[in-house]
Amino acid sequence: MGDPQSIRNVAVVSYPGAGKTSVAEALLYTAGAIPSMGTVTAGNTVADFEPEETHHHHSVNATLLHFEWQGTTFNLLDTPGTLDFLADTKSALHAVDGVLLVIGASGIRTEIERVWEYVQERNLPCLLFVNALDKPNVNLESTLEEVEKVLEIKTVPVTWPLRNGQELSGVVNLLENIAVVPVHNSPKVEHTEIPNDDKPHVDEVRKALLETVAEVNDQLVDKYLSEGTLDQADLYEGLTQGTLACSFIPMLCGSALQNIGISMLLEALTRFSPTPLSRATLFPALGEHPQSGEPIQREVNASAPLSAFVFKTTIDPFMGRMSYVRVHSGILEADSTVFNPARHSKERGGHLYHLLGKKYTQVDRITAGDIGAIGKLKDTQTGDTLCIDKQPIRFPAISLSRPVMSFALEPKSKADIDKVSLGLHKLGEEDPSLEFVRHDETKEMLLSGVGQTHIEVTLEKLHRKYGVDVQLHTPKVAYRETIQQISQAQGKYKKQTGGHGQYGDCWLKIDPLPRGAGFAFKNSIVGGVIPRNFIPAVEKGVIEAMHEGILAGFPIVDINVTVYDGSYHPVDSSEMAFKVAASMALKKALEGGQPLLLEPIMKVDVTAPDDMVGAVIGDLNSRRGRILGMAVKGHNQVVKATVPLAEILKYAPTLNSLTAGKGSYVMEFSGYEAVPRELMTRIIEEHKGIKQAVHS
Repeated sequence: MGDPQSIRNVAVVSYPGAGKTSVAEALLYTAGAIPSMGTVTAGNTVADFEPEETHHHHSVNATLLHFEWQGTTFNLLDTPGTLDFLADTKSALHAVDGVLLVIGASGIRTEIERVWEYVQERNLPCLLFVNALDKPNVNLESTLEEVEKVLEIKTVPVTWPLRNGQELSGVVNLLENIAVVPVHNSPKVEHTEIPNDDKPHVDEVRKALLETVAEVNDQLVDKYLSEGTLDQADLYEGLTQGTLACSFIPMLCGSALQNIGISMLLEALTRFSPTPLSRATLFPALGEHPQSGEPIQREVNASAPLSAFVFKTTIDPFMGRMSYVRVHSGILEADSTVFNPARHSKERGGHLYHLLGKKYTQVDRITAGDIGAIGKLKDTQTGDTLCIDKQPIRFPAISLSRPVMSFALEPKSKADIDKVSLGLHKLGEEDPSLEFVRHDETKEMLLSGVGQTHIEVTLEKLHRKYGVDVQLHTPKVAYRETIQQISQAQGKYKKQTGGHGQYGDCWLKIDPLPRGAGFAFKNSIVGGVIPRNFIPAVEKGVIEAMHEGILAGFPIVDINVTVYDGSYHPVDSSEMAFKVAASMALKKALEGGQPLLLEPIMKVDVTAPDDMVGAVIGDLNSRRGRILGMAVKGHNQVVKATVPLAEILKYAPTLNSLTAGKGSYVMEFSGYEAVPRELMTRIIEEHKGIKQAVHS
């Protein structure tokens, strides 16, 4: 243990329903890490242990599965396949050296294209396992054709299915040309001769394997051309080289639920998945000095300075805060002090663990190339680097898409407001694709996520972990008000009471400013008609009055205010009087400035398959969107547009419907634009109705 050459860090990736978690379970069983196999249906798998996962029957978190098999240390990361939870998948891919792609024998689903984008971004070598070949009427050849077409990769069969009639009975090990059949109710297998009826087709498949492997390098090409075959050593060497270079993907097949083909998959992961050392030969651990920005490379070596990357954070009710780390170099010791350059802080870590699902095994150290968890880091977040302060390094953070679907939250009990806030902040630390804020203007608590299921699961966790429930509703839109023409008005505040009275008098001129310019204030008083010491009070009165416009009570923006005349009383004038006078003058001036309602506009990039772009554009046009352009992205088109926020608050379900789940979008705030007049009247009336209801 501890030798990087003996470690395999592999992310198991797929789409919902392919059997990814079942494959991980079968690998654990075959390796002897668990005594029996659970199932996703029964909710008793090692990887899907959270109540939300057993309830929904699919992974919502990346789960670390650490085990040993025949001298090899495995760190499998079983990742979510649902689009709503791909942030955890993307984070997991920053911790591994290779990928196991699981495909269902009935074909692929569109979610895999997004996952595959992430795999390619990281240049991760990959093995393919075609699962569920025990189902009736499945065709492995057509499945492989679909995989190669959609993902634009070449697959190389390493195993091939054996059938007894329609029943899957085992697989052929094409490398050794022998049949591998399972022993009933056991993780063991038997090696037998290939049945005569299967030999002709197996020979064809094996010949294709030899030809592909021979192309890896010139020596193998020469040997294959001269001898017409390759020996086992050549096959293993060629497959290892080709896999590491991402020239092709070794394909294995079988059935996770029947534990067929899993022993061969375990062997293939051992032989062909990269070690931390072999991965580093092509893609070294590169970071930068946190102060100078100078590039730094760290060797995968226990004697090198410590550097580790935090790719996941959990807050366990029993174990507390856990930071999942991939140690790139050096040794991470239990109860040691580490430096976090992103937070500019030293932290005293707690115990270290290897994890098998929810089972924690305490260890003294985690060495270069290995993956584990460290407790009690208070400030460290997902995406941070841990190192030693004398030789600091910072690895690139994980780039995640911003959440696009938002809901306003209303606690069912007002006494739970603080608990909701605390709980969602902690859940946000575990899941960086969540965003929770209190909107200063609308006074709403807003929870934003990737999709409807993402929000629902988050609220299930909020209930389970923190004992609070909330109701969801559509967020309010933060409109603004402005003017269209120059206007001016007087504000005069005069109040006489016993003793000193109150007197303030000022004339204001307001000019419209360009969109996004905000607010400007100018003092043009001459001759001391308003003493200099009262001018700040005039400005303060204007700013306070701008918080609530005259159309529907929304904040005023994009105006230039000039105070140019007025009068004062040597005894009765005060700062308060001039504040009130300025507020009165602004309200009157706004009435004469042709007030206008502004709405937030979002810049939206919608990715959709070529044949569905027309429907997407038509829908965006119906939402008052403006199409800015198009871009090609693989098999898809990216439609670039601007759309009013009010029209796109509930866009995600519509896009899923229009694109059969194949579309996605990202959006960011672009600016404010005028609301069309026919809509402005309706919005003003609605808002007045809300205000009346609140005050009644």
